[in-house]
Amino acid sequence: MLLRMILLRLGLALITLLSVSVFIFITTEILPGDIAARVLGRESSEEARAVFRERLRLDRPVTERYLLWLGGAVRGDFGHSLVSERTVSEVVFPRMANTFILATYAFIIYVPVTLILSILAAIYHDRIPDTVISTLNLIGLSTPEFVIGTILIYVFAVSMRVFPVMSQIQRAENLGEIIYVTTLPAVTLSIAMAVYSIRMLRDNLIEVLNSEYVRMAILKGLPRYRVVLFHALPNAVVPALNTMALNLAYLIGGVVVVEQVFVFQGLGTLLVESVFLRDAPIIEAVALIVSGVYILANLFADVMAIVLNPRLRAS
Repeated sequence: MLLRMILLRLGLALITLLSVSVFIFITTEILPGDIAARVLGRESSEEARAVFRERLRLDRPVTERYLLWLGGAVRGDFGHSLVSERTVSEVVFPRMANTFILATYAFIIYVPVTLILSILAAIYHDRIPDTVISTLNLIGLSTPEFVIGTILIYVFAVSMRVFPVMSQIQRAENLGEIIYVTTLPAVTLSIAMAVYSIRMLRDNLIEVLNSEYVRMAILKGLPRYRVVLFHALPNAVVPALNTMALNLAYLIGGVVVVEQVFVFQGLGTLLVESVFLRDAPIIEAVALIVSGVYILANLFADVMAIVLNPRLRAS
């Protein structure tokens, strides 16, 4: 039964990704205007534009062009950039690797910070620790990411000179240097994600801790840490999984502002640059990758919710 539900979710995820790929292709390829004229310039000759359209298969029917693009995307071949004449993979994959490194580092910080602060706030509900954590959380919710990043740069890069002002990961040669140059943007991202999750997980934990089965476990003499970690937390974390999935998607595709603040060469800055340059193959590849990560993150959240909550399996 569990395997069947997982396969059903996976099938729905694939259908969603296919639908998204159609939307991405239409919005970037089937728009008013001539791509050849945009790339070659208005002063280009009609002969040059015809050669350009033939080379990029722009003279073929829309359905054929989409199927060719989708088939190439499945193989990891997104074509060539309109600006640099390099393959899309050569342009996108290094940036994607940089973003995944930053996202992984930020997620490693985000998970324990969220769990520890949420548990402390729930255990000490309406007491000093809860008040302090809730106040800091409210401040974090009210502060945009670029302000958090700017403050961290001023404190730790300009004043204390502990970390670099610019996170130039392309110059890092080993793991230590990667950690050194990505710490400030990773902390910024983890703060931006944690403030949303802490509040939700805290409220869920308070509700679960007040439930009858948790009180019964306490009355039976089980250690408090065991009650919280093994009885309350698995049930409280299920509603927060969707927020975690959104945070995962945000880490991959929504870090444009943070990357701009720290001059980080990732997918976000690449997407902005490609939009300004109207480089359609790059835009399509980045949009499809980000969409795929978002769909996979939601699939992971659904599967984890089914695994952690027996009631969902029964229903």
